[in-house]
Amino acid sequence: MPTAHVNGVKLYYETHGRGEALLLIAGIGYGTWLWAKQIPELSKDFSLIAFDNRGVGRSDKPDSEYTVSLLASDAYELLRALNVERAHILGISLGGFIAQQLALDHPEIINKLILCSTSFGGPNMILPKGEILQFMAFGAGKETFQRGLELAFSPEYLAKNPVAQITAPIRRNPQPRYAYLRQFMAPITFNGEPYLHKLTMPVLVMAGEADRVVPVENSRLLATRLPNARLVTFPNAGHLFVVERADEVNRIILDFLKGGSSHA
Repeated sequence: MPTAHVNGVKLYYETHGRGEALLLIAGIGYGTWLWAKQIPELSKDFSLIAFDNRGVGRSDKPDSEYTVSLLASDAYELLRALNVERAHILGISLGGFIAQQLALDHPEIINKLILCSTSFGGPNMILPKGEILQFMAFGAGKETFQRGLELAFSPEYLAKNPVAQITAPIRRNPQPRYAYLRQFMAPITFNGEPYLHKLTMPVLVMAGEADRVVPVENSRLLATRLPNARLVTFPNAGHLFVVERADEVNRIILDFLKGGSSHA
């Protein structure tokens, strides 16, 4: 099992394909398995690095404070451990916060940035509905696992598709409640909005219009604050639109990274 020692923890990672490096950063409670529908297609043209953030999957899960800055440092040190000098970065949800911080801290290593289902944090972030936020803070655990999936996907997708490809690896590597809460608390103090003007690299912002976890308005605001951003939204798609609309998402990502238009 490939692991890298960074910042006092072991991070599990996978590499796929050849070409320019593309680092995939997942969100709260999700690890490398989230990218099951991206890896086969994107690895045809890029060298993918997928990993489990501290606190989830097969990485270490210390019961200590997690911050976006620390998680971004983990990602940076992973790239260093793998001798990657420059990379494209793709982050979803919490991974989008981490990607922004990584780009702010180390712009010299970033080629292009892709931010999915995320926001810039801070006081101007659009929060989910109260009952959803309450569930996210207090409802983690096996007894509410299905409810969490219902929030992550659109009802239309759940009605037609089994989500076994995501649920099976999560169940094989269950996240302790303390580690979930450590990840959940990480973005609370993050506020990237005052610094977004510094992110001058090309940025692709994507979101599902039916996202109940990070409302799509956050992505629209994020795109307007970035100097060189393009926005793509997916009607009737939820928080994990990268799973729901994988074929379309993969095409747009490849088009963007190869230098073409990112518009659908």
